[in-house]
Amino acid sequence: MIRVRFEGVGGAVQEVQAPPGARLLEVAQNAGQPLEGTCEGQMACSTCHVIVAPADFERLPPASEAEEDMLDLAMGAVRTSRLACQILLTEALDGLTVRMPSAHRDMQGR
Repeated sequence: MIRVRFEGVGGAVQEVQAPPGARLLEVAQNAGQPLEGTCEGQMACSTCHVIVAPADFERLPPASEAEEDMLDLAMGAVRTSRLACQILLTEALDGLTVRMPSAHRDMQGR
């Protein structure tokens, strides 16, 4: 199992475990994290934007050009921003820490 640590906007921390190959978006949603994922992982929105801890960012494969284009639309994007739908958990990512952005685009109108 791969350990993932979610840091909420208010400082709340939640640690979960997921099997290798799981997408971070589904892991976060199953854990009750506020990631919308409107496009259901098709990389057509930025509602699953997360901020990866700087120490963990280099362990991720580079973002594709299409992902970087979508991150340009994400509110509060920073250098270590990624789309959770594009992160597949592997043994190399064990202990990954991601922070929920303080604001996001709500495509569902909630």
